[in-house]
Amino acid sequence: MDKKNFEAWLESVSVSFLTLTDPQKNETLDHLIGLSGAVQLRHLSNNLETLLKRDFLKLLPLELTFYLLKCACTEVWQAACRQLGWQIDDSIQSARHWKMIYLKAKLRMKQLKEQEAFETSSLIGHSARVYALFYKDGLLCTGSDDLSAKLWDVCTGQCIYGIQTHTCAAVKFDEQKLVTGSFDNTIACWEWSSGAKIQHFRGHTGAVFSIDYNDELDTLVSGSADFTVKVWSLSAGTCLNTLTGHTEWVTKVILQKSQVESVMHSPGDYILLSADKYEIKIWPIGREINCKCLKTLSVSEDRSVCLQPRLQFDGRYIVCSSDIGLYQWDFASYDILRVIKMLDSANLSLLSFGEVFALLFDTHYLYIMDLRTERITGRWPLPAYRKSKRGSSFLAGDTAWLNGLDGQNDAGLVFATSMPDHSIHLVLWKENG
Repeated sequence: MDKKNFEAWLESVSVSFLTLTDPQKNETLDHLIGLSGAVQLRHLSNNLETLLKRDFLKLLPLELTFYLLKCACTEVWQAACRQLGWQIDDSIQSARHWKMIYLKAKLRMKQLKEQEAFETSSLIGHSARVYALFYKDGLLCTGSDDLSAKLWDVCTGQCIYGIQTHTCAAVKFDEQKLVTGSFDNTIACWEWSSGAKIQHFRGHTGAVFSIDYNDELDTLVSGSADFTVKVWSLSAGTCLNTLTGHTEWVTKVILQKSQVESVMHSPGDYILLSADKYEIKIWPIGREINCKCLKTLSVSEDRSVCLQPRLQFDGRYIVCSSDIGLYQWDFASYDILRVIKMLDSANLSLLSFGEVFALLFDTHYLYIMDLRTERITGRWPLPAYRKSKRGSSFLAGDTAWLNGLDGQNDAGLVFATSMPDHSIHLVLWKENG
């Protein structure tokens, strides 16, 4: 019997048990007609209970019973997981697997609501204010006004490397090197293992607030207080292009591949985004001198609304917070897809934006927003600290859980910020038993 015929046969079996047609049921109904009110209902309930509770699965062949129960249970738990926002891998046909994911995720949601999901710790080692933070794969890099940069293992709290640098306004690292943007208007590339300066980039006339780089392209980009964005050769240290058009400090640059098609770009094209207080500019990452801005995005033409110093771009969507709420643009069309307005948007800042959750914060709390309802589903108290106007002294940690809790991705760093006593305050997921 194929699946389609089996399902049709199963439905007919179910209907036969739930329809009052046999003489015994008719006799029961005839008797009940003569009863009144509550007595009739009670008698109906008592007499039909045994008739309607007969287990039709016992009439099926054993292998069909097992098949039915397995499929039903798996689909039920998968559906429950989908309601929590998790993307289901249909190749995993294990009810126990999806049940465990659901129960773990449900527990986390309860803990988030009751402020029991996180724990805190501190990293101590700098002797002056920490201005710059960058996180990757369980490692946190900190750049300080004490002319040093340190690399920390977040899980153990141990400092792995320490390098003498210039004063750091921005940092980014990989396994071999550290790149720093400085208040001395320059950028430098350092080798972790020796602490040696590999390359020095000179050309900005203001502090360098943001950097990004790509080894495949051999390209470094930087945003500065001199209102410009510069494109550099990462290996040679030479400036390839200076992009103008901003009229405020450029506080964020992002170098990313496009994942969508439009009139101006194709999937796989590298795109540069730069942001100031009021505008986000989109550039092709070409080597031509007369590079033209593809598009300028803003939330108010009269500059009455300020953008917050945090920008997110994943190749499909651009997300930024402002004084009046969160904005999400479609990168293919540049249309605004969504505006999430909140009561206290002027003081709320965006940390990270996923498919299911967004992570936000102000000077008092860390907030988890469910993007399906646009409601705050949890919060966590934060100690008193100073929010950077450039958005560099705070960051989100591991963000996979923002696309849906899967029972495993609720681990590691959630949030980090620098403190007035020169320490770094960490918020981490509390381990679940």
